[in-house]
Amino acid sequence: MARTIPHRELRNNSGAVLRDVQAGETVYVSNNGEVVAVLIPPPRGADASLRIRRATIRGGFADLERVQIAEPVRNVLDELRGDR
Repeated sequence: MARTIPHRELRNNSGAVLRDVQAGETVYVSNNGEVVAVLIPPPRGADASLRIRRATIRGGFADLERVQIAEPVRNVLDELRGDR
């Protein structure tokens, strides 16, 4: 049995949705009324295999310049928060 849910429901109830998929349900995820993803349970059994591929796009965070600050981050955050 399959159902369609908006992406917001997946975001807000991801645990419940994934439990339903784990139990065997197929879930179609829509964005603005258009189905953009399908969540299906993984194949089961000894001969089941999943196709796994490595990510091709890297975040590039290693290339960012490191910044050193003279005071603890807590002090900077407290100053930014002001008189909340």
